[in-house]
Amino acid sequence: MSYPALAHTPLVRTAATFSNRAVLLALLALALFGAAHYVPEPVTGLVLTGVGGTLAALSLLIGALSRLHGVGQVRASEAIARFIEQDVSPSFTTDIDGAIEHRNRAARERFGAHGGDETLARCLRDLFANPAAILMRLQSRAEARGAAREDIVTRRGHMRLSVHQIDEDRFLWRLEDLFERNQAGRGVDLLSLPMMTVSRSGTILFMNDALRRLLGGRVKTLERVFTDLPLVPNGLHRLHGAGGPVRARVTMVEGAGGRQEIFLMPVGEDAPESKAERGNDRDAGFSLDALPVALLKLNRDGRILFANRTARELLGAGADCGQDFDKLVEGLGRSVKDWLADAADGRGLGQPEFVRASVPDRELYLQVSLGRIIEAGQAVLSVVINDATELKTLEAQFVQSQKMQAIGQLAGGVAHDFNNLLTAISGHCDLLLLRHDQGDQDYADLVQINQNTNRAASLVGQLLAFSRKQNLQPEILDLRDILSDLTHLLNRLVGEKVTLSLSHDPGLSPVRADKRQLEQVLMNLVVNARDAMSDGGEIRISTESRQIVRPLKRDRATVPPGDYVVVKVEDEGVGIPADKLVKIFEPFFTTKRTGEGTGLGLSTAYGIIKQTGGYIFVDSVVGKGTTFSLYFRAYDGAPEEERPGPETSGKLQLQQGEGVVLLVEDEAPVRAFASRALRMRGYTVLEAENAEQALETLSDKSLKVDVFVTDVVMPGMDGPSWVRKALKERPGVRVVFVSGYAEDRFSDEQNGIPNSVFLPKPFSLNELTATVHDQIH
Repeated sequence: MSYPALAHTPLVRTAATFSNRAVLLALLALALFGAAHYVPEPVTGLVLTGVGGTLAALSLLIGALSRLHGVGQVRASEAIARFIEQDVSPSFTTDIDGAIEHRNRAARERFGAHGGDETLARCLRDLFANPAAILMRLQSRAEARGAAREDIVTRRGHMRLSVHQIDEDRFLWRLEDLFERNQAGRGVDLLSLPMMTVSRSGTILFMNDALRRLLGGRVKTLERVFTDLPLVPNGLHRLHGAGGPVRARVTMVEGAGGRQEIFLMPVGEDAPESKAERGNDRDAGFSLDALPVALLKLNRDGRILFANRTARELLGAGADCGQDFDKLVEGLGRSVKDWLADAADGRGLGQPEFVRASVPDRELYLQVSLGRIIEAGQAVLSVVINDATELKTLEAQFVQSQKMQAIGQLAGGVAHDFNNLLTAISGHCDLLLLRHDQGDQDYADLVQINQNTNRAASLVGQLLAFSRKQNLQPEILDLRDILSDLTHLLNRLVGEKVTLSLSHDPGLSPVRADKRQLEQVLMNLVVNARDAMSDGGEIRISTESRQIVRPLKRDRATVPPGDYVVVKVEDEGVGIPADKLVKIFEPFFTTKRTGEGTGLGLSTAYGIIKQTGGYIFVDSVVGKGTTFSLYFRAYDGAPEEERPGPETSGKLQLQQGEGVVLLVEDEAPVRAFASRALRMRGYTVLEAENAEQALETLSDKSLKVDVFVTDVVMPGMDGPSWVRKALKERPGVRVVFVSGYAEDRFSDEQNGIPNSVFLPKPFSLNELTATVHDQIH
């Protein structure tokens, strides 16, 4: 993969490949001209002359295109050199063999301005061991994916080496020091105070010289440092010192990425040590029970570890130990599990949220505040709960969420029934396409049916988007790459009268979001900006990294402190009146004329951004223009592995298989299509129209089944319930869940079932058979 802006057309690249043969073609053309002159037969001479002329023209064309390719390469190299020259991090451009073509000013100052054929591996050999292997590994990844990066631990600290493929045989390398991100840098080695950096799992990542001298060497776990775990903040603990036991007071400081910095202050043996300092869970639990405030303690996964008496009285049986907190509350607007995970990582602490409790027979609203404490080296959450049912301000804050919930319930029901119909239509259309060739007169009609079915499925997805119930597949994204890939499409959308400009922060952090949904948001905002400028103008899209130190309160939302990536879409249009600004994110509200808009664009964008965990704000001045600002939490976690994408080929592919499939589907048309599709691929299919019939079929112990393919929502027992019951007798069977509802509706149940995958409706013949094939093999 290479950068489209720097890539030539295939014709130019092919000409450059054959440039060394242009002279040979020219000589061959001259030879044919000479032969034509001496051949006595006119016809033969004419043929030789024609062939010679063709070869001569081809030689000239290859030469011209090769020269064009060379000029383009030089210009691209000059543009890249200017781009990286002012970068504060050392940057290099190399050829495919690693020879350095250019280095920026930072690289020259750090590594010297060597010339000749010096390679990048030779340049970096004094920085870390065996650079050639690391460079080859990163270059191979860049050739496959377009870019790659790796964090490397050196004697001087941490550094990040990244590479981008410029074209077929050139690469751009960047070396970034991470001393500031890793707070246990070289400077702490100079401290006389012993300290160490510990990971979330209790592994020691760094020890300064003072602590190594105190312990007599380097150790890797807390168990080899302390004799009396778990650690208590500001408490006294005993250490395995080099000369015997040592007492020290422990101070813990939260770091980035869930890490902790632990500082030790050695004290004498006569230093006081009280129960309060060492903690006593039983006494603490007894005292917390007497408090008039509802308190909970949760582990990282959201399971309740402790609830005081006030919490049990307020929440009833839902607050019992072992219950999941995410099943106790709803109405947050995003995944409760993601909210708790963010808090366990130290993000969004102390920011109260209003939620609705799932308690029977009454309506109960809660104000929930999260805190983070460390016990036994693990992060746990302290939850303070207040009854907010009587708060007058709560009514205004929940108006929008109540609307979205009502529409979401409607959308979910419509999506389930409509997706069943679409599955049957598209599935039987796929079966018909298998029996018709492209030359058949009915083939075009079948293709139209298939395409319109896909359009209907997209409409259902859009309906689910603004209700925040669509299936998201978040991944780690660089917004600069996303906007670069979208530029061509956006330029076509805005037309000739509107200019589109992009500007990026060079140090932009990655974000975690669904790529397809994020592209949909950006396209919706650009189309709205275009429609607001009927006489033309400029649309500006900019990205920047922003650190919020204090909570940012805007409209009815509060953005907690932290690092964010901000995307702004600005236009020079007519603007939005102040009385309509408060309604623009409501579904079916539009300022356009009848027939020009559905009123779903901005509500869809709002739903996607909210479900992603971000924020969207709008500023507008009538007659001057409008600015939409999108706030995404900057991602600072570990890189995620790429997930294999779905089959995108439009042609139906036969993928034969073998095995026994138990198909459980209450909709007869869907069941008929799925069973025919699987039998055509060679599978033995057992059909059942409900869970009870499926369990009756499985009562035959001699029957061997390889895969369960089951609907999730059915009359009677649902899909996950009967599958769990069946797996007790057949633990090795794999499972494919299908549903017209969104996956997050039952994601928790699915996570508890091993070897299970989810296939959303509507699905095609290829998607169904490929999923079953992958599960078996």
